[in-house]
Amino acid sequence: MNPTVQDQTSDIRGLTKFFLYTRKIGALLAAISNGFYLVFRHGLYKNPNNPSNTRYVQYFCRQLCQVFNIKVQVHGEIPREPALWVSNHISWLDIAVLGSGARVFFLAKAEIENWPVFGKLAKGGGTLFIKRGSGDSVRIREQITDFLKQDIPVLFFPEATTSDGRFIKKVHGRILGAAIEANRPVQICLICYVNQQGELDLVAPYVNDLSFAAHVKKVLEMPEVTAHLMALPAISSEGHTVDSLTRVVQEKMQEGLHELQSQVLKKPR
Repeated sequence: MNPTVQDQTSDIRGLTKFFLYTRKIGALLAAISNGFYLVFRHGLYKNPNNPSNTRYVQYFCRQLCQVFNIKVQVHGEIPREPALWVSNHISWLDIAVLGSGARVFFLAKAEIENWPVFGKLAKGGGTLFIKRGSGDSVRIREQITDFLKQDIPVLFFPEATTSDGRFIKKVHGRILGAAIEANRPVQICLICYVNQQGELDLVAPYVNDLSFAAHVKKVLEMPEVTAHLMALPAISSEGHTVDSLTRVVQEKMQEGLHELQSQVLKKPR
C-alpha cells in the first residue's frame, strides 16, 4: 500500500524536527566547549570571583540564550553599581537570561555544583554554592559580605525554588543581611518569559518535578521565547534589619513583577 500524502507530510515534519534538534544539540555543545575555553584561556578558574571575569560570563550567557532560542528584551537600564542582586526564579534558564543582561556572579544550590559539565563550568565562572537549610548559609553570607565590600556583585534567588512565573513566592531574606553588613544596596531584577502568542510561556519554567535532562530537551525543542528583563530602583540597606529589608524586597518584587507582566503580556479581549 502506497503511503498517503498525510503520512509523507508527517514523516517530513518528523525528519525536519529531528535535524533541527540535532543542530541545536551541536550548538549547545559548541557553546559549552567555548565556555570551558574562556575559563582556561583567561585563567578564570585561578581567581573565579574577579569582577573583571563577569564580562566573560556575560558573553557565555548570551551564547546560551541564542542556543535555547531565547530573545532577551531589557526594559530600561541595567545598573552597574555594586549591589546585592535578587531576582524571581522560574528556571535554570534564569542564569543565562540574567547573566546576558547584568554583569554579576550567581549564588546557586549546592546540587548544581555536582551537575555533569554545567557544574564545573558554573564553578569556573565564579558561581557560589549553598546548601539550603544548613549552617553553610552563614558562611556564604559572610563571603558575600566580603565580596560586596570589594564591590563584587552577587545575585541570588530569595524564593529558594522555582515557580511558573505568575507570582512571587515567599522571600527568604537571611542572605540579605550581607547587604546590611556591607552597607550596599539591594538591586531587584525581574524576569518574565513570554511565548509568541503574548502569553506566559509554559515551557521555560522548570517545575513539576521534571528531570533536568527532560527539561533541557523540551527547551531545545521550544519555539522562540522572549525573556523580558527589568531592573527596579535599588533599595538602600541603611537602617534596615534583615526582617524589615526582607519585607520591602518581597513587596517590591511583587509590585515589580505585576508591572512587568502588565507591560509585556497580551491583554485579554
